[in-house]
Amino acid sequence: MRNRQGGFSLLEVLIGVVVFAIGLLGMASLQMNALKNNHSSSLRMQAVVLSYFMFDAMRANRADVESGNYNLAKTCEIPAPGSTLVANDQRYWLERLKEALGNAESTCGEIECDGMNCSVRVYWDDSRGVGGSSTEVFETSTRL
Repeated sequence: MRNRQGGFSLLEVLIGVVVFAIGLLGMASLQMNALKNNHSSSLRMQAVVLSYFMFDAMRANRADVESGNYNLAKTCEIPAPGSTLVANDQRYWLERLKEALGNAESTCGEIECDGMNCSVRVYWDDSRGVGGSSTEVFETSTRL
């Protein structure tokens, strides 16, 4: 009479557990990368929104744009409160950049206008994102 096996051997169970554990680690890695990319995407979206915020402020003050008063070299520090609308717009914009993109040395803003053609650049640290860099730049241009 033959002896029939009625269950799993210890080796089969061990192999099953190892395969299951590798699958779970793979899923955890995918989830971690998805969270990093989602955060990076959120920061980029904030940079876009804040760039267009500055364009809207500039559209409301065309005379100072034409005069070149909105030109701002790459600035990473929030300036002291000013006495003009331009200074207050720039201060408020830089405060929002620091608030939304991280209050780091690499969070900066820059505005360059040639007549009514203006470019806005936003700099921030995106090194946490997959493939991100420590100085990510978003640049957009428009005619006001």
